Amino acid sequence: MLITPAYAQAAAGGDTNSMLMSLLPFALIFVIMYFLILRPQQKKVKDHAELVKNIRRGDTVVTTGGLVGKVTKVVDDDQIEFEISDGVRVRQMRQMISGVRAKGEPAKEKGDFGKDETAAG
Repeated sequence: MLITPAYAQAAAGGDTNSMLMSLLPFALIFVIMYFLILRPQQKKVKDHAELVKNIRRGDTVVTTGGLVGKVTKVVDDDQIEFEISDGVRVRQMRQMISGVRAKGEPAKEKGDFGKDETAAG
């Protein structure tokens, strides 16, 4: 009634362009989230799966619960057995291993400054 047909047609043509411009920030946010959050997380998961797959007998492992022990037996693809103390063996799911220390790699202790600083002091 108050809007002429010519004005209504002009508004419909500009509507498509404005809709595209309103969706552009959401697309940019998604791209930024992918590169800053999703992609590094996928890489971290892939690295953890590779770490867990390569656990061997004799490796020192750290569980997500904080237990540290030496692997005594690889039970199957899902479980390992490790020794946390003399004669105390625990079975653990591989996915619950948070870190693997290679054979002979010592844990860093407080006050462990290396040979150069201890010889000087």
